[in-house]
Amino acid sequence: MEDMKLEFPSLPQCKEDTEEWTYTMEGKMQEILHGLFLGPYSSAMKSKLSILQIYGITHIICIRQNIEANFIKPNFQKLFRYLVLDTADNPVEKMFFTNWRKSCCAWKCRISRSAAFVTAYVMGIFGMKCREASAYVRERRFCINPNTGFFHQLQEYEAIYPAKLIIQMMSPLQIERSLSVHSATTGSLKRTHEDDDDFGNMQMATAQNG
Repeated sequence: MEDMKLEFPSLPQCKEDTEEWTYTMEGKMQEILHGLFLGPYSSAMKSKLSILQIYGITHIICIRQNIEANFIKPNFQKLFRYLVLDTADNPVEKMFFTNWRKSCCAWKCRISRSAAFVTAYVMGIFGMKCREASAYVRERRFCINPNTGFFHQLQEYEAIYPAKLIIQMMSPLQIERSLSVHSATTGSLKRTHEDDDDFGNMQMATAQNG
C-alpha cells in the first residue's frame, strides 16, 4: 500500500470575474465548481425555475430533516433528478459521505449541512485536506458554517477516503499480503502485551507477598 500513490486532478483556480461576496448573496446559489452550485432552498423554489434552467442544472440534492418535508421538497420532479437526504443540522448527526458523480448539481440547504457535503465532495475529487477544502468552498459562499460535529466528521473522512481509494486500486493478491502482514504485526503486539501482563502480575504478587 505504501508504494501506491493517488493522483488527483488540479483544483480549478478562482475566476477573475468572481463577484465580491456580500450578505445579500446568501439567499442565492453560488457556483463552487464548474456545474456544481451551493445555495439555500429558496434558490430552487418554483419561482426560480428559469434561473435553474439558465445555469443548466440537471440534478438537485435536497438536504433536509423529516420534519421539514412539508416546506422543503422537490418542486420540479419532471424536469430535474432529485436526491433527498434526511439529515438534521445537529452536531451528533452522522453524515454519510460518498462518491458523488460530477455533474450539474445544485445542493440545497443553507450554511451547515449542504456545506459539509460539498466540502467532502471537493476533498474527495481533488484529494484536499479538510481545512483547505472548507476554505475553498467558503471563498465562493462565504456564509457557510458546518457545525462542529460535521467538521470533525470531515476531518475523519480526510484520512479514511484516501485509504479506501488505495484499497480499490489493490489487486486481491496485494490485499491478501497486506492482511497477512497486519495479522503478523498484531500477533507480535499481542504477545508483547501478554508478556507485559505476566510481568505486571509478578510484581503484584511480589508486593502482596512482601
